[in-house]
Amino acid sequence: MANVIKLCKGLDINLKGKAAAEVIAAKPSKVFGLVPDAFYGVKPKIVVKEGETVKAGDALFVDKLHPEVKFASPVSGKVTLVERGERRKVLSIQVEADAEQQYAAFSKGVPADGKKVLEALLESGLFGYMMQRPYAVTACPEDTPKAIFVSAFADMPLAADFEFVVKGQEADFQTGIDALSKIAKVCLGVKPGSALEGTKNAQVTVFKGKCPAGNVGVQINHINPVNKGEVVWTLGAEEVIFVGRLFNTGKVDLTRTIAVAGSEVKAPKYVKALVGAKISDIVGDNIVTDKAVRVIDGNPLTGMKSSLDGFVGAHTTEITVIPEGDKTYELLGWISPRLNEFSVSRSYLSWLMPKKEYTLDTRVKGGHRHMIFSGEYDSVFPMDIYPEQLVKAIIAGDIDRMEQLGIYEVAPEDFAVAEFVDSSKVELQRIVREGLDMLRKENA
Repeated sequence: MANVIKLCKGLDINLKGKAAAEVIAAKPSKVFGLVPDAFYGVKPKIVVKEGETVKAGDALFVDKLHPEVKFASPVSGKVTLVERGERRKVLSIQVEADAEQQYAAFSKGVPADGKKVLEALLESGLFGYMMQRPYAVTACPEDTPKAIFVSAFADMPLAADFEFVVKGQEADFQTGIDALSKIAKVCLGVKPGSALEGTKNAQVTVFKGKCPAGNVGVQINHINPVNKGEVVWTLGAEEVIFVGRLFNTGKVDLTRTIAVAGSEVKAPKYVKALVGAKISDIVGDNIVTDKAVRVIDGNPLTGMKSSLDGFVGAHTTEITVIPEGDKTYELLGWISPRLNEFSVSRSYLSWLMPKKEYTLDTRVKGGHRHMIFSGEYDSVFPMDIYPEQLVKAIIAGDIDRMEQLGIYEVAPEDFAVAEFVDSSKVELQRIVREGLDMLRKENA
């Protein structure tokens, strides 16, 4: 029987535009782009040339520091562009897809030895999807993790429902778990009533609570916290399916079921598409055009601002579209009583309607000011960490204090809800990212 952990802190933000339980195929993209920035902590080294042909599963680039870590093309075709930005930074590697796809061949079946599993993941380019704590960066194959954590649900606003996504792919998910269990103990976090409670070869834990209970960092904190000198790996639930497909079919298939959601989407639904597909081919004409909108590669709290010309990121599970709100003018501003605005502090009467769906835009709605110890973060931060003190230690650059306060366990996404409720409008996720990078550089 699965262990159950109940979390008392958190905040559910009910936004309008959740994806309906309906799946359609995306419009076939002519050009796919693999974006190195999606693999945080990697220094890309391009291993293909423009005009060269590749198969799905062939490497497009590797990590300079660990050349054995490859990053595979989602499609077969011709490399048309290595897009570079300032100081020759690689922005994307673009491949024009063949009409009929060709796949690089890999061995079928899960090897009995964990070392062989790791070699297969490295050769196929799937290891690059593995993240690690500490530092919340792409994992290093030279490390020995004490566990591999997988969260099988997401509860951020407008996030994709993995229970729906996994339907029909249960065999691939189980094969992925079987393979990962050869490397290290697998810890699987699920929501109450999940059909995945019976997953074999994994320590299954049920998490009850509000957002961010689905964050893998929250689950690590409550199951097996990361101490200095320890390493854990994490993998997205749908990326476990990638691993399962590799060993079941001998092919690299990076097809995702992406939630297209948000108040500015005409008909929110799920779309099957490959990693690196054009966002315009996924969204199509399914968004409103009579006002300014923001296209987000991810969910509204942790996703990255993108555009219709952008490519789907490697870890993307949803594309959300919300209003910019840059031309919204309100009489009396925040002081005006209203029912259509969400408020954590009960400034509006909307708190009387807990099930109401809200349309929120990108405005900050307030000015930046000094941090104060108000307890705002603590009320929505379900980890055994003092978030306000940790953020202040990062700002001060106090590495010893950062270590004492648990920075090894956190990632920027763990502070997303705290950033949302922060009345001081502090960019907590950016600060935490800078702190992790500072610590990583110091310990290199």
